[in-house]
Amino acid sequence: MSFDVVEQFEQEVAKFFGAPYAVATDSCTHAIELCLRYKNIKHTACPKNTYLSVPMTLEKLNIGWHFVDEDWYDYYYFPNTRIIDAAVLWRKDSYIKNTLMCVSFQYKKHLGLGRGGIILCNSALDRAELIKMSYDGRHRNAPWAEQEVFQMGYHYYMTPETAELGLSKLETAISTEPKKWSWKDYPDLRLMPVFKNKG
Repeated sequence: MSFDVVEQFEQEVAKFFGAPYAVATDSCTHAIELCLRYKNIKHTACPKNTYLSVPMTLEKLNIGWHFVDEDWYDYYYFPNTRIIDAAVLWRKDSYIKNTLMCVSFQYKKHLGLGRGGIILCNSALDRAELIKMSYDGRHRNAPWAEQEVFQMGYHYYMTPETAELGLSKLETAISTEPKKWSWKDYPDLRLMPVFKNKG
């Protein structure tokens, strides 16, 4: 199986959301991490009600951050960035221009693939760079041993098998009503001992 099916999945999901481009990843958390790395974010904030891997990723990257009290619905911005955690969003033509929007395909999400994510983006350059970052610093179109790799990358790409599953489930996902998510679906992370110094 080739990566052509991954590109087909990216194109179909981008079309649904109304985004010019998309980059499929192995999880939404890793999609967010790639965007934070790509934009070299040094300081931001995180809603107190979200999934715990989000602030853990900020810690992992040594980004200066703090919790904020935000009543978000469907998605939220990381303050002072154009990066959006849209993990729970599933709505046609909902892409916000000039942003990096990260969507989840974790098993509880509307398009549940067990695991997976995607970055919706506005430019071909963003797409090309994020693909390389997700794919060990290389391109998809040739075996890795035949490429010269000039940049650090991360092993965060979506497999063809996951993309094929996504394509098989996409029509049903598009034709069914999604759950509406908000900050109310998540606990207050400030109360967890692991984040006791971030409250």
